[in-house]
Amino acid sequence: MVQQITARQLDALLRSDVPAPQLLDVRESWEVGVCRLTGSTHIPMRQVPAALAALDAERPIVVICHHGIRSQQVALFLDQRGFRQVINLQGGIDAWAREVDADIATY
Repeated sequence: MVQQITARQLDALLRSDVPAPQLLDVRESWEVGVCRLTGSTHIPMRQVPAALAALDAERPIVVICHHGIRSQQVALFLDQRGFRQVINLQGGIDAWAREVDADIATY
């Protein structure tokens, strides 16, 4: 089972002294053009299987999409491929915009 994190929990984690997790944005390019989290790596969902080498399996990965559905699917895929520190952002970038950073565009 993949761990879940809320937007507020992720915000607190990113502000803490612990090393930041990898932020993996699996939305489509046009979506990332609307808004994105600073420091995130963009790999569209359909390209993740071919891009596994770009991810650090030893580091926590927070997977992000629009509402948390596609990211949950990618998180499960990564977990099945041996990534053990995979976390899904509940509510996705939409929750981030509504709960953490009102300056981020919603769509």
